[in-house]
Amino acid sequence: MEKVSKEFPGVKALSEVDFTLRRGEVHALMGENGAGKSTLMNILSGVFQADSGQIRFEGRDLQAATPQAALTAGISTIHQELNLIQKLSVAENVFFGRQPRRLGLVDRQEMERRTAEICGELGVDLIPSAYVSELSMANQQMVEIVRAVSFDARVVIMDEPTSSLTINETRILFSIIRKLTGRGVAVIFISHRMDEVFEIADRLTVLRDGKLVGTCAVGETSREEIIKMMVGRELKQQYPPRSQQIGEVCLRVRDMADGRRVKGCSFELHQSEVLGFAGLVGAGRTELMKLIFGAGRRTGGTLEIRGEPVNIRSPQDAIRAGLGFVTEDRKGEGLILGFPVKYNIVMVALQKIKNGLFLSREKEQAAGEEYIRKMGISTPSASKQVVYLSGGNQQKVVLSKWLFSQADIIIMDEPTRGIDVGAKRDIYELINELVAQGKSIIVISSELEEIIGICDRILVMREGHITGELPKAAFSPDRIMQYAVGGNLDGE
Repeated sequence: MEKVSKEFPGVKALSEVDFTLRRGEVHALMGENGAGKSTLMNILSGVFQADSGQIRFEGRDLQAATPQAALTAGISTIHQELNLIQKLSVAENVFFGRQPRRLGLVDRQEMERRTAEICGELGVDLIPSAYVSELSMANQQMVEIVRAVSFDARVVIMDEPTSSLTINETRILFSIIRKLTGRGVAVIFISHRMDEVFEIADRLTVLRDGKLVGTCAVGETSREEIIKMMVGRELKQQYPPRSQQIGEVCLRVRDMADGRRVKGCSFELHQSEVLGFAGLVGAGRTELMKLIFGAGRRTGGTLEIRGEPVNIRSPQDAIRAGLGFVTEDRKGEGLILGFPVKYNIVMVALQKIKNGLFLSREKEQAAGEEYIRKMGISTPSASKQVVYLSGGNQQKVVLSKWLFSQADIIIMDEPTRGIDVGAKRDIYELINELVAQGKSIIVISSELEEIIGICDRILVMREGHITGELPKAAFSPDRIMQYAVGGNLDGE
């Protein structure tokens, strides 16, 4: 890709960017949210057309006017938000739109045979006839990879492929990536996780503000140098220190259960505390939080807030009780993407912007502008549709929504998933500010470094149970993982 430029109304997304990919390499594409990574890859995969510049693929000019044209050329994309049809089988998703036929009918047996063959080549343990809705997020990721290979892709773009995977699942993914590159397939690996980049990538390219900062071999650079390239400055400390005094119990959960994924969980949260929940994907962490927030059907359990029993049967009950929930899926559950930033900020507390029976557009505008300023949200205006914001700024809008609702207890499920190192630091500083105001935070995170860096206490879950509790002085990745997988701890 040579001197590729792209402009959207009011935004210069890319400015004469060069990008070179070699056969059989893993090339990490890095940069803060809004740096231009997605735009560059969308041009390569036929979603957008460049305003200027040239793309040459295997010695020829590439004219990928549509995603289908890019696929036909051998370029496949696995998006962070997976594009699978939940009610279809693995094989049906792999061959969707191009099912093998026999006598005019879909040859299901042949389709499943070919899917099983690709799974075998890659070492992926999938049942071709299984419905995608029954698969874990990790296995759904594998379905996307099998589909890419089924197109005989020679370039596979992976956008934050490990964001929902456990450590073991990430190991499996990396093994598959190495098998792909061993066959000459080139992988473009978009990630904000430095450790993974250093483990799997051969080279990396950094973009900032739509411009190329540089390309280098991974073995010839350092974490600090990459961060400086990404943000244009040095981040002295990724996890800002916090000295807030922890107060009395503000939330008491007893014997919470749903009969399936959550099995009799009890814990306490203190005022001005950041309480972490660690564990493998499927351990029941998110399901437990949804029960607390009234977004799941519980079969048992009680809640007390500041010593008073509360009966939360719906998210509306939770909001009235002073709870907020920053969900993992910010686009599917946390935001209304086609609506303005200002409406997304006020939507859970509309009563605060009413004039009598009607909503006040002036109050909505004022609230939007206030939180854009407070949270440092990068947007041209409060009226901008939230879909056009970067991931980090979208997350700030979600957090603004719960601050506007005046929630005192905020649950954050994977709050930094898919956002860059600079925006992560902003979120960590915001957590410290909220705690300083007397708010209490529950954080679910699959990143061990993150949960150790920002929490005052950590609870670990496994198979629906809380299996361990660690005070700050006892934090260590090994202890967390032992509780998470069921290993012995100090003779226990």
